[in-house]
Amino acid sequence: MRAVETIKNIWKIEDLRNRILTTLLFVAIYRFGTYVVLPGIDPKALTALQEQTRGGLLALLDMFSGGAFSNASIFALGIMPYISASIVMQLMAIAVPSFQKLQREGESGRRKINQWTRYLTVAILLFQGPTYLVNLSVQLNAVGTSLPGGIWFTISSTVILAAGSMFILWLGERITDKGVGNGISFIILVGIIARLPHSLFQEFISRTSEKTGGLVWFLFEMLFLLLVIAGAIMLVQGTRKVPVQYAKRIVGNKQYGGARQYIPLKVNAANVMPIIFAQAIMFIPISIVGFSNTGEQSAFVTAFMDNTGFWYNFVFAVLIILFTYFYTAITINPTQMSDDLKRNNGFIPGVKPGKNTKDYLDTIMDRITLPGAFFLALVAIMPAFARLAGVSMEFSQFFGGTSLLILVGVVLDTLQQVESHLLMRHYDGLLKSGRIKGRSGAAGAY
Repeated sequence: MRAVETIKNIWKIEDLRNRILTTLLFVAIYRFGTYVVLPGIDPKALTALQEQTRGGLLALLDMFSGGAFSNASIFALGIMPYISASIVMQLMAIAVPSFQKLQREGESGRRKINQWTRYLTVAILLFQGPTYLVNLSVQLNAVGTSLPGGIWFTISSTVILAAGSMFILWLGERITDKGVGNGISFIILVGIIARLPHSLFQEFISRTSEKTGGLVWFLFEMLFLLLVIAGAIMLVQGTRKVPVQYAKRIVGNKQYGGARQYIPLKVNAANVMPIIFAQAIMFIPISIVGFSNTGEQSAFVTAFMDNTGFWYNFVFAVLIILFTYFYTAITINPTQMSDDLKRNNGFIPGVKPGKNTKDYLDTIMDRITLPGAFFLALVAIMPAFARLAGVSMEFSQFFGGTSLLILVGVVLDTLQQVESHLLMRHYDGLLKSGRIKGRSGAAGAY
């Protein structure tokens, strides 16, 4: 079989074999840490916290942390503070001139931005740590127990939570350097996949033991899930190639340029960021209800607390479409692309250099972003349709949303890196039909 032969070829390449084993070792360390509970907390008293993380934004955070959030683990805050800091620094690099200057300095500027990103991550952790402990205290009080008292417990637990997240960041960097794939993305992937076996097993038991469709309905769910995954792969890989012709230059006896290349413009240049932004906004009504002391809830707040309702998903989809255009606009700069082409004696056939090229690229981005935004919104609200069809809450999260897009993107990037090692040693690739295409042609970051 081709699969067996491919595995043998992978094992023959010493460097690739060592990278895979190193990645598995770091993943095992990470998974072990998700079950190490904070000192002074009884693991048996976490039922209320685990119930709280079954839905909403906290369910997303718990999934990204591989269950560490609901386990009150030393890794409870996960890698998300670093992701938040990276997003802030990315936005500042677009809006603040001094950060734009750093980006143009090359490797030295990139190192400074990475260093400041880590400083900002620590600041976010020192804020999120006590916030997490306050929420944990509320959930423990709900089951008749409490956190250990004293300021020392708060300080020590905050330090432990911050150190745990920074250790996860270190593991991710080691996976990037010595393992396979992008380490940060891979750790998020592990957290998502960690919940899949239990959710799948529970769904199977539910379908076969209760009068809810039986095995036939379960097989239909699997088929529909495969179709959704296929759609997500198309969304992740979709590009529009813009031809670019480089003018010939003769320097001495050598000729430069003259070749035709392509600019791959992504259909979904924003990746999963619009969904994350939209989910954060949709979580505001729930937060308001949580902090209010009134027992009655308005119809408006009630509608936006039902994540399977029409108005919740309609507003959610609209926000995703808007954020897709916003995030694409700040990450794709047609003006800079036009200037770079002109500087390198390149041009788009039939389009004048300068402003006309910029307008042409703008038009193409608008055309390909619209279907990409609608498809992204459809994928994001797909778990709601799964819930309405009777799929359990935990398993429905794999039918779309952030988790599915991250899972598909990271798997494609990792397989692409493995395939590159195979082809470099003159072995066959992973597919007969052609090479695997990742999110950006290389192992991309989250």
